[in-house]
Amino acid sequence: MNGTTMQRSASSRTAGPRCSGYSRRLACRVLATIAPPAPSGSAAPSDVSEHSGLKHLSEAARTRALDKKANKFEKVKVEKCGSRAWTDVFELSNLLKEGNTKWEDMNLDDVDIRLKWAGLFHRGKRTPGKFMMRLKVPNGELNARQLRYLATTIAPYGADGCADITTRANIQLRGITLDAADSVIKGLWDVGLTSFQTGMDSVRNLTGNPIAGVDPHELVDTRPILRDMEAMLFNNGKGREEFANLPRKLNICVSSTRDDFPHTHINDVGYEAVRKPDGQVVYNVVVGGFFSIKRNIISIPLGCSITAEQLLPFTEALLRVFRDHGPRGDRQQTRLMYLVEAVGVEKFRALISEYMGGATFGEPVHVHYDQPWERRNILGVHPQKQAGFSWVGACVPAGRMHAADFDEIAAVAEKYGDGTVRITCEENVIFPNIPDAKVQAMLAEPLFQRFKVFPGALLAGMVSCTGNQFCGFGLAETKARAVKVVEALDEQLELTRPVRIHFTGCPNSCGQAQVGDIGLMGAPAKLDGKAVEGYKIFLGGKIGENPELATEFATGIPAVESVLVPKLKEILIAEFGAKERVKA
Repeated sequence: MNGTTMQRSASSRTAGPRCSGYSRRLACRVLATIAPPAPSGSAAPSDVSEHSGLKHLSEAARTRALDKKANKFEKVKVEKCGSRAWTDVFELSNLLKEGNTKWEDMNLDDVDIRLKWAGLFHRGKRTPGKFMMRLKVPNGELNARQLRYLATTIAPYGADGCADITTRANIQLRGITLDAADSVIKGLWDVGLTSFQTGMDSVRNLTGNPIAGVDPHELVDTRPILRDMEAMLFNNGKGREEFANLPRKLNICVSSTRDDFPHTHINDVGYEAVRKPDGQVVYNVVVGGFFSIKRNIISIPLGCSITAEQLLPFTEALLRVFRDHGPRGDRQQTRLMYLVEAVGVEKFRALISEYMGGATFGEPVHVHYDQPWERRNILGVHPQKQAGFSWVGACVPAGRMHAADFDEIAAVAEKYGDGTVRITCEENVIFPNIPDAKVQAMLAEPLFQRFKVFPGALLAGMVSCTGNQFCGFGLAETKARAVKVVEALDEQLELTRPVRIHFTGCPNSCGQAQVGDIGLMGAPAKLDGKAVEGYKIFLGGKIGENPELATEFATGIPAVESVLVPKLKEILIAEFGAKERVKA
């Protein structure tokens, strides 16, 4: 069943809504006429449908959403808010199961756009009729019950069913069909997870310190902060309509150590915990970091610090400011940084204060350190701040997992630890709270033959996006190739320092090529005069303290191992001091 046969919605046609086919109830939830914006306030005009995305917008935001220069997604949201997917997904799923509709009759805007608000991403170009389902896993923390449930969601799909750990310490399930979506979503709720508000113009997964609560160097435990923020922003996983129509997606993180594990420099909003001279922990605020096809930029200081008590109201106010004042024109110019640049840092900060009822903020806190801090490698076995316990970090190559992996991880977490794990922005897994006396027995588990606790130096720092196996934007395959290439390099070279290699399939840079010491980005190339998959190569990304983005070093490198391995080997020797292994 090919998605190209689906029906376009009213936003793409001159006629009225198509009230036949899959559901008259759904297709007729279309705004027939849009009234002028309300004179003031954020309440919707009285004759605007309750289903329109204009419902919670301010007068100024409604004007931008209705402007003829508004991007196509604004028009889709005006017609019907993405939050309608939170009920539509159950109706669509049931209609398919009951045989009351056909896949070909479905509204394309619903299937390809609005269902993303429910966490369902149709991969029509690669896997027609199948969806990627993105979850929310605040701070990357999962328990054994949740892990086992995730195994059950992908197991029925065989080779088509798998999952990925993402660069936002999140989980994406693959192979999900729409007829199964309602039961999967309800099952997620039962175990304390959700897929709602994980796509389109909403806040993405909230990230923090993957070793929070056990880290000897943390200033705060980021887990309760992010749980509370998650509950506030997303209505405990059921979706919060007020924040379902932002101008664009928003990434938020909280960093609690000098390592900056969640990468505040590439988040739209970053809260950096710092200790004042009087001992109080506050948060310096940075804003505006993001990657896109047209622009990549590091976040900038907002020029203030906030207290722990201000974190949630500040975040809520910032979202309202972005929703009400953010640009809604060119889709490539709607991230938060464009608003900050348009109004200026001081005005943006003042707007947040105004939305908080005139709240005052502290000055940024500058801490002088005598010694530089090298970002820690948290794979391996490390002592916790709790005496007699360690955390064990295991490498999940390219973040790819299958049903059996979830089950095994759950079993190991229960047998040796407290039944919880953490997934990381580097696509790996951490087992906390392992009694030191149990560590050696744990390391002998078969799981760690696949997910190594002491992997090769390059495999330990390798990150990869989905690539063109599942993603229609991907210009090159990434995950399988990344593992093969990096393992080959680990066999041939010895390194004197950690080197992080990031693979990403396209300029959207979900694999964060500009963050890596070495970054590879899908790009056109030629081999023997013929067009082939290829990569651009970036060098020089830095993370932790004093971060920097990598810059382009080479382009048009064919994505074949016979070319790629020697090229990367040359770079590792020349730029990073690697040495050829001496063969026995």
